[in-house]
Amino acid sequence: MTPDELLAEPDGLDTGTLTDAIVTRFHRVHSKELPELIEQARRVEAVHKEHPAVPAGLAALLQQMLGELTLHMQKEEIVLFPQMNKGAQMPLLFPITKMMAEHQEHGAHLDAIRSLTNDLTIPEDGCSTWRGLYAGLTKFADDLVEHIHIENDVLFPRFMADAA
Repeated sequence: MTPDELLAEPDGLDTGTLTDAIVTRFHRVHSKELPELIEQARRVEAVHKEHPAVPAGLAALLQQMLGELTLHMQKEEIVLFPQMNKGAQMPLLFPITKMMAEHQEHGAHLDAIRSLTNDLTIPEDGCSTWRGLYAGLTKFADDLVEHIHIENDVLFPRFMADAA
């Protein structure tokens, strides 16, 4: 099964399969797509700097998100997920609470993207790069929301009750 197929019914997955699917479907995809979106945003901001709808500051925001998401995903992959996969021999309430707080920060960044882009509305005279950027941002935002939902509402509760 593909990670998308597995994640269609995440509640029924064992923890190891679920964390592997999260890493493959979300972590790897975010790590690949965000640098491409940053480059597209830089081009749009440079070429259309005089356009009233240019998303000025978007590339910088995406660069910040890449840094924060990279650290966040590393903490999950190196520390949290291995502990979960081993049956959580240590209390996980604190690291899970920290990850959930970072998820809220990621959500605030998505709100900032929507604000900078007029809710991802492409201007009528938007070029193909601008259109591609907003299509990619829409996919990224949808993926990140789904990613956060699966972790917060499916994976983390498995360990919060035990840790509390």
